[in-house]
Amino acid sequence: MNPDHPLSAYQIFNTVAAAGNISQAAKELYISQPAISKSIARLESSLNVRLFTRNSRGVKLTEEGRALYEHTRRAFEELRRGEEQLRQITTLGIGHIRIGVSTTLCKFILLPYLKEFVSRYPHIRISIQCQSTLHTLTLLENGSIDIGLIGRPAGIRPFVFYSLGGIEDTFVAARPYLDNLCLRSGRRSIGEFSVSELFANANLMLLDEQNITRQHIDGYLAQHQITAGQLLEISNMDLLIDFARIGLGIACVIREFIQSDLDSGTLLEIPLTDPIPGREIGFAHTKAAPPNEAVQKFLALCGKEA
Repeated sequence: MNPDHPLSAYQIFNTVAAAGNISQAAKELYISQPAISKSIARLESSLNVRLFTRNSRGVKLTEEGRALYEHTRRAFEELRRGEEQLRQITTLGIGHIRIGVSTTLCKFILLPYLKEFVSRYPHIRISIQCQSTLHTLTLLENGSIDIGLIGRPAGIRPFVFYSLGGIEDTFVAARPYLDNLCLRSGRRSIGEFSVSELFANANLMLLDEQNITRQHIDGYLAQHQITAGQLLEISNMDLLIDFARIGLGIACVIREFIQSDLDSGTLLEIPLTDPIPGREIGFAHTKAAPPNEAVQKFLALCGKEA
């Protein structure tokens, strides 16, 4: 310890104040008593106050000394807590991961990874913010989250993207809804509709316009000159799936998330002449903010090395 360093001077003051004795403080700090006395004198001179008075049992804080001690005590306690936290991070693997993800991707993609990760690293704290991919990208850019689970957006250049594979969008509906649609239109089956005719007569359910999935589907509909007879916008895909199941209309959803409904016949897939182009999903972080150790462990568990 350099007793002449400003921080050391306050540490010496704090130790003497806590011990009430220069001799005891010298033992704790492993420096000589004259060095402690000299440091205290310099600190008093720089502050232009008396910090201690001497008595037969050692030293006693003055009123000014007590005021200063309250601040140094809290400051060094905070430093000790910081050091302890660093030791825990090193020895226990404690850390923090902030993840941004849509509600749907959280439910169908993220949760299985989280379950495994938490079992392996129970001391790592995880924060999850559920919102659209566009919002997640904004949070990544301003440093509010560490990684985002997103559909690959156009213009990924500011980000490092770790693909988890592809997903496919599809239009589905419940059989009773399609039967009623045919009845209203005087058709015997859905096969008698062209895709354009079907959507012009249907209640089409899509995610809201701020969603990247919606933008992807809008591009497909515009390219094929398909117009909805009636449009119902919904905030998340879970609700889209639920509304399709109860027969409110034709919903655009991710096939992988409703495969069990297709297998059971709860939902029927609308045949398209031209399939909707597939998309990628994966984790992303900004190039300007390399992942911390906890995030690296998470990506490694997901099979993606940062």
